[in-house]
Amino acid sequence: MDDYPLLDLFWTMLEFFLWVLWFFLLFKIITDIFRSQDLGGWGKAGWTIFVILLPFLGVFVYVIARGRSMGERDLEQARRTDAAFKAYVRDAAASPGGGGGGGGPTSHADELAKLADLKSSGALTEVEYQRAKDKLLA
Repeated sequence: MDDYPLLDLFWTMLEFFLWVLWFFLLFKIITDIFRSQDLGGWGKAGWTIFVILLPFLGVFVYVIARGRSMGERDLEQARRTDAAFKAYVRDAAASPGGGGGGGGPTSHADELAKLADLKSSGALTEVEYQRAKDKLLA
């Protein structure tokens, strides 16, 4: 290791990181090919073969030809993921207990009616009923 100069070490590290970056780009393009809705089966097969058999040329041509739509597909995927997450949060917050454990959303009026039924059946005392009602309305 003593005969390996520091500049050569930096050059080797740069080559390694560029190699790793190249594989990230290659995998990103392959996933984009299969995610694309506007390409048919033959188009996907052609791009995949082109990118695998001639990787440098295939990746550069793909980025030039479909780079803009690649970014648009990424944004659309991010929007769909965000919308699905927000819908899940709304659904989980609306379900009783907040855990998504089934059942539909309940309102404060439904909860108060249940408390009143428990009080009238004798399952709750007046103090317990008032405490539960105050907690519900808080």
